[in-house]
Amino acid sequence: MATPFLVSFNPSSPASGLSLEQIAYFGRVLIKTESLAQAEDFLRRNFRLLDVYVDATSIRSSGDLVDILNAGAAKIFITLDQLIALSQEQSVPSSRIVVFAAESQVDAFHNWVAENGERKEAGLCTDSAAVKAILEKLSMNSEAQNLYRTYTSAVTEDALKDTLKQGAVSVVPSEALTLDHKEPAGKIAATSLIAARAVADQSNGLYATTVTDERGTCLGLVWSSDESIAEALRTGTGVYQSRKRGLWYKGQSSGDVQELIRIGFDCDSDCLVFTVKQIGRGFCHLGTASCFGAYNGLSRLQKTLQERKADAPAGSYTARLFNEPKLTQAKIMEEADELCRAETKEEIAFEAADLLYFALTRCVAAGVSLEDVERNLDLKSLKVKRRKGDAKGPWAEKAGLAVPAPAPAAPEPTQEPTNKDNGRIEMTRVFTASTSVDVVKDHLKRPSQKSNDAIVGLVRPIIQDVRENGDAGVLKYTHKFDKATSLTSPVIHAPYPAELMKLSPETQKAIDVSISNIYKFHSAQKGSNETLHMETMPGVVCSRFSRPIERVGLYVPGGTAVLPSTAMMLGVPAMVAGCKKIVLASPPRADGSISPEIVYVAHKVGAESIVLAGGAQAVAAMAYGTESISKVDKILGPGNQFVTAAKMLVSNDTSAGVSIDMPAGPSEVLVVADEYANPAFVASDLLSQAEHGVDSQVILIAINLNEKKLQAIEDEVDKQAKALPRMDIVKGSLEHSVTFVVRDLAEAMALSNEYAPEHLILQIENAQAAVEYVENAGSVFIGQWTPESVGDYSAGVNHSLPTYGYAKQYSGVNLGSFLKHITSSNLTADGLLALSQTVEQLAGVEGLEAHKRAVSIRVAEMRRQQ
Repeated sequence: MATPFLVSFNPSSPASGLSLEQIAYFGRVLIKTESLAQAEDFLRRNFRLLDVYVDATSIRSSGDLVDILNAGAAKIFITLDQLIALSQEQSVPSSRIVVFAAESQVDAFHNWVAENGERKEAGLCTDSAAVKAILEKLSMNSEAQNLYRTYTSAVTEDALKDTLKQGAVSVVPSEALTLDHKEPAGKIAATSLIAARAVADQSNGLYATTVTDERGTCLGLVWSSDESIAEALRTGTGVYQSRKRGLWYKGQSSGDVQELIRIGFDCDSDCLVFTVKQIGRGFCHLGTASCFGAYNGLSRLQKTLQERKADAPAGSYTARLFNEPKLTQAKIMEEADELCRAETKEEIAFEAADLLYFALTRCVAAGVSLEDVERNLDLKSLKVKRRKGDAKGPWAEKAGLAVPAPAPAAPEPTQEPTNKDNGRIEMTRVFTASTSVDVVKDHLKRPSQKSNDAIVGLVRPIIQDVRENGDAGVLKYTHKFDKATSLTSPVIHAPYPAELMKLSPETQKAIDVSISNIYKFHSAQKGSNETLHMETMPGVVCSRFSRPIERVGLYVPGGTAVLPSTAMMLGVPAMVAGCKKIVLASPPRADGSISPEIVYVAHKVGAESIVLAGGAQAVAAMAYGTESISKVDKILGPGNQFVTAAKMLVSNDTSAGVSIDMPAGPSEVLVVADEYANPAFVASDLLSQAEHGVDSQVILIAINLNEKKLQAIEDEVDKQAKALPRMDIVKGSLEHSVTFVVRDLAEAMALSNEYAPEHLILQIENAQAAVEYVENAGSVFIGQWTPESVGDYSAGVNHSLPTYGYAKQYSGVNLGSFLKHITSSNLTADGLLALSQTVEQLAGVEGLEAHKRAVSIRVAEMRRQQ
């Protein structure tokens, strides 16, 4: 049983007071939520920590209330109106419901309970001080802790204890509590509330205490006092009261310490229950897991496996399983099959034991404990709505069952489905309110890419060939992949002939304007890279200064489109940074020529040469150099899976001595649109990325749009797509693109941050204000007048951005991408003398005598000269 109070906590703005980790000591928390998405997010992140109660009084939809319970809420706190609606529409266990009711509404709650005998386990929450009278009126058992009390004014310790005495659970704001019982600073010490519930032993005045592990196995029986409880909460460890020696900090001398998980009571508060994570040999002084002997069963197996993982005997079978995960997987499938075929009681027990052994080995190898597994089982038991549970096709067929029909690609919408025809170009719709979290995550996944092993297997020989055969190797693959068989040299050098840069005046002007804006924006970034000087102590000056990377290779994809914009986005920052050698690489046309726009950009940024190659061969040529292609120090630029794999391979080859900007994948965009968005604008932004390639992905997050508005966007997508010259590519891209229909901006931004898009477009009211919620994105385009296209070409920001979710770890290309930062130290004699003892001490601790002597020799010389 939990502690006699329930801590309320606001996840949106946690106030000063107890942290969520400290609240977990009391086993449960009450959070206030404004939306289903917020509740689901909190439950997903904290379900392993404690039982979560949700104040859902702001949730209007009965379906959302059920979804909160289904997501793992132990209880929901709702109003009488919500209760009536929930009763009419859904079947929810009354034990999962707590109803907010003023004293005048208690009769209405009582009548609702009386209508159905199964409702007697429902809870009531009131701000009335007449707790005992309400308990008696409702015939509630006070030990069941089904009556909760809130406080309209500042809560006091006396009021809390009075409520406890009457038999109710107090709801206490986290900011009103403290774990410091000696200096509470005007707050209520949680220790005193626990002590008020506990029943002291008549002979010694202490509290009998049972210590259990996370699985509920009893480790031992001890005593506690007010002081030991306070110390346990303060330190987060197992602290008890020895009847002979005073405070007993478990493991202080033996090292077998305990991490405190939570404190609770038995059914009638005669005994405290400490739940702990035991570290070391075990709880007992004899070195066993508990005072009642060693672990057995699954707990024993887990402890053995964890010990084997930390220090497995050489040649042991368990060590082999940890080192060969595919063997473990194979054994799990083998044992599962044998369990299915077992017939007698003995055979089933034997095969089940084998399966559990290999399954637990798999868990321990991944850092998953039995406690994690059991907590997941508990979470599943909280589900109100359940799936049908049919076996999947291959397994059903193998067992001789009828194979179920495949599930639809997306959940059925709550509105009427749109009319579809075979020629319509559209995206899959997903309504998050009626879709499980797992299914939403599946739809957020990028289009499947070839396995990394397969790609590396194709790329590695190409890199090796170019490294060994130079120009000949590059030409070999350019002839093969780009069909440019007439090429006799893989590179053209500056100065570039004028005939290679023949452009229309309009195109030349467009490139010049774009280069100017990109130059301005990246030049403005120089301020953040200025030299830094800092005197950390008298006579000790540290500095940091930047220098351009000397030689850079810029990869400009050819693929299905000519991309001079990429040449600008990479070349201009390299020029601004002052890189001494700029090498471009781009696939040639079949006739061996290259886009005049790219040649013109190369000329404008001062590129030394243009490598007439694409793919892995271009990356290898720049990484290692050939007879005619300069070796570079860093390779930047987007590309397909083969380019990315090649960049990763050469960057991991120490002999190449080359770095890269970031991993990259196919282009992508995520558009957030609300009711104020123009459907034509939304569709055009989606299609602007879909036309890059069939492996590109576009995502639309529609905030609470009705069927009419959704249909308007889909109609625009279909109409505009069919008018594009690259319609077939667009259609292929949209086949794995998704529209998510969400409730509010908070849910929209949570989905966007999880996806981490390359391009994020905010077509919503007051779009600028939403930028503060952006955590993961390559570049953001704000408001209806900012299409992604301006960022791709001419606004000034860079369009070489992290894709495939790498926006969670990487920035887009910027001026800093072409710089390296160097630090320096400059000490005077007095500065070294002042710092000498510190350095000598630390060098001595690390056992690096030469480091120490480098200082002491100089100090000795100073003293000799004095």
